[in-house]
Amino acid sequence: MLASSLAPRPSSQLAPWQASPQAPLPPDVAGLIFDLDGTLVDTMPVHYRAWMAALEPHGLKLPEARFYSLAGAPTVKIAETLCREQAVAADHQAIAAQKEAHYLAHIAEIKRIEPVIGLAKAALAAGLKVSVASGGHRNVVSRQLAAAGLTDLFAVVACADDVEHGKPAPDTFLLAAKRMGVSPQACIVYEDAELGFQAASAANMRCVDVRPWYGAANKLITNQNT
Repeated sequence: MLASSLAPRPSSQLAPWQASPQAPLPPDVAGLIFDLDGTLVDTMPVHYRAWMAALEPHGLKLPEARFYSLAGAPTVKIAETLCREQAVAADHQAIAAQKEAHYLAHIAEIKRIEPVIGLAKAALAAGLKVSVASGGHRNVVSRQLAAAGLTDLFAVVACADDVEHGKPAPDTFLLAAKRMGVSPQACIVYEDAELGFQAASAANMRCVDVRPWYGAANKLITNQNT
């Protein structure tokens, strides 16, 4: 999906590089920026179970559809939002910490998304810059990358700790581009969530919705450090 249009577009209208990870990239592209959760690694089922475990003692609810609508937002922000919306006077910082603890206890269950990882490897081999821009905190992001065998692939990693405003603000993507030494206009963002699409648009970056790449082909591969 193009950064200038957040609405889904028919596959016949997508540029080849948006429709397939094997297609050549536009010649003016110098850097690729990848979201992490749901883009490089399939972590969402593990995250959702962790949220359920952390919220249940406080009587807080998080329907699955609502969970996916909040994808990309910092953990503390999600906890704060749920407490406010449901009028629950709980410590959202403590809830976020409990959620992260539950998630890290099951981090070995995350899965690599091979079509997207393959694109990142090919781009790096071709001399392009690659980076990760995640709404997660660095201690969690680092452990996810290590668990998926991706630490050495990404020299540049921008996290929620590094910026004042998380997605849908453009800050994380702009920081990743700056650290790569690439202008925003020469970057392509790879994302799976609405907040990420909005952040890419705000950063004036082209954007690809990666979900069709692995959803239809069912190419999720359990942790194989290749």
